Amino acid sequence: MSDPPFHSRLRLVRTERNLSRKDLATAVGVHYQTIGYIERGEYSPSLALALKLARYFDLPVEALFSLDPFPPLDAETLMRRDVGTD
Repeated sequence: MSDPPFHSRLRLVRTERNLSRKDLATAVGVHYQTIGYIERGEYSPSLALALKLARYFDLPVEALFSLDPFPPLDAETLMRRDVGTD
């Protein structure tokens, strides 16, 4: 039985925050090539690494990784920022 496809928005989030692969890798304690492998779908991160990445970006892990394809993002969604109104 093969593993299900793994989907990632890591590249989108990383580049949106102007981070290099090397800087992100250093922050979470992995080699920069590991970040590239994850972004290209060549490697599925361990649960611990997925949680470290989510913590680093202050996002739920589901915002970065999914077993189902992510819906496409439109320009409005990409430009929207949470303003934190309570």
